[in-house]
Amino acid sequence: MSQFCFRLLKRLTYLLTGIGVNFKTHSAVCDRLHHLLDDKMAAPGNVATMDTRDEYFHAAVKVARKAGEEIKNAFTSEKRIQTKSSATDLVTETEEKVEKIIISTLKGKFPSHSFIGEESAAAGEKVELTDNPTWIIDPLDGTTNFVHGFPFVAVSIALSVNKEVVVGVVYNAILDQMFTGQLGKGAFMNGKPIRVSGQEDIKKCLLIGELGKSRVKEKLDKVFSNLRAFYNEENKTHGCRVLGSPALDMCQVASGSGDACYMFGAYGIDVWDIAAGGLIVRESGGVVWDTTGGPFDMMSKRVLCASSEKLARTIAEGLTQMD
Repeated sequence: MSQFCFRLLKRLTYLLTGIGVNFKTHSAVCDRLHHLLDDKMAAPGNVATMDTRDEYFHAAVKVARKAGEEIKNAFTSEKRIQTKSSATDLVTETEEKVEKIIISTLKGKFPSHSFIGEESAAAGEKVELTDNPTWIIDPLDGTTNFVHGFPFVAVSIALSVNKEVVVGVVYNAILDQMFTGQLGKGAFMNGKPIRVSGQEDIKKCLLIGELGKSRVKEKLDKVFSNLRAFYNEENKTHGCRVLGSPALDMCQVASGSGDACYMFGAYGIDVWDIAAGGLIVRESGGVVWDTTGGPFDMMSKRVLCASSEKLARTIAEGLTQMD
């Protein structure tokens, strides 16, 4: 079965289940589809049932809280800071410690799973997304915020199966905001359902962007060109915000606090910044595209999230693309 057919079948299954259709007895055709799905999902390396997916979800929430406590305890303490690629690309011992906690905890529960972590990648581990269940982890999204005591800091944990994110958790322990999403089950903040604003008009939009880590003039010119494209006399957006945490940017869109956000790999973002947030936005009814307006590929390091397709299209058409 192709990946496209498998994903289509999964979505059909969840839809029919959600409206009360008994998939096994509805018809002979549905019965056959049900068994095809069972056979596919029972294959080694795949999520076997919705029950096991719930297990993965609860494990992610639990370890996110544990990691969040470490971050919260360190938030007001003196921090030991190092740099990675540049003087503006910061790392602290806290995020290294937190990533080890998350990976060791999840690996202990799910030893056959794969892992992609920001700090592991920085240490030289290969970043490779396969069909195997893969945890994608940003132990501390918003490092500069953390260093300066600005409370937009989050743990971001996603689980990808067959290269599709099925669980997403973004936890801001400083503000005690737990954003969660499961494929086909909706999005929540602290257990309460969240929805995008539905805004379609760029002139009534609160736009969220990022400035990135680079201080190279050529890149900065494009960053500010993109801000000016939507923050000018003609478009007159309600405002633009720069929060310094890509995962939380996306969650603001998911919860309706912002109407759209966009980010490029040139800003320093990667798959661990956007994997969990992308699912949460989709499950809240939002649009998640590539910045070009094409299909979203989390490995491309580009993302455009919006509360409606009309708004997403307007933004995609106005953006200057960045490598």
